[in-house]
Amino acid sequence: INDSESHPSSSQQALKGTSKWASSLENLLEDPEGVKRFREFLKKEFSEENVLFWLACEEFKKTQGKKQMQEKAKEIYMTFLSSKASSQVNVEGQSRLNETILETPHPLMFQKLQDQIFNLMKYDSYSRFLKSDIFLNLKKSEEQEENSPEAQTAAKRASRIYNT
Repeated sequence: INDSESHPSSSQQALKGTSKWASSLENLLEDPEGVKRFREFLKKEFSEENVLFWLACEEFKKTQGKKQMQEKAKEIYMTFLSSKASSQVNVEGQSRLNETILETPHPLMFQKLQDQIFNLMKYDSYSRFLKSDIFLNLKKSEEQEENSPEAQTAAKRASRIYNT
């Protein structure tokens, strides 16, 4: 029996891999393997910067100390938001953004922009990802593993062990 604090609910636990990714973009972004596969897909679509920006913002929220926050904020700005950015994301209000915001950083300073990018991914690239060869091939190989004789035998052994 699992304690509720350290383990997801049984309905969440039942879903894993591609099934979990297909249930929501949030679930996909919580799984390192899901992020890796989504990045592969976005790279082919020339929009990998969206997930990289989202991940950078998530990391930024955990940053402690004003100096580190200023450094990370500047890095995010220069990489994704500046007009000269190497991996520029396309967000509303970008033209009004300038480097003065970097002087007084706070954990949620990029939240509105991050939300825009999340919604862009959720309603655009995520649905295409779920129809992509990358996703469908992974799902197919997962299903084949689950239906293999070894997996079924292991499941039967496990059920015998727990049902005795």
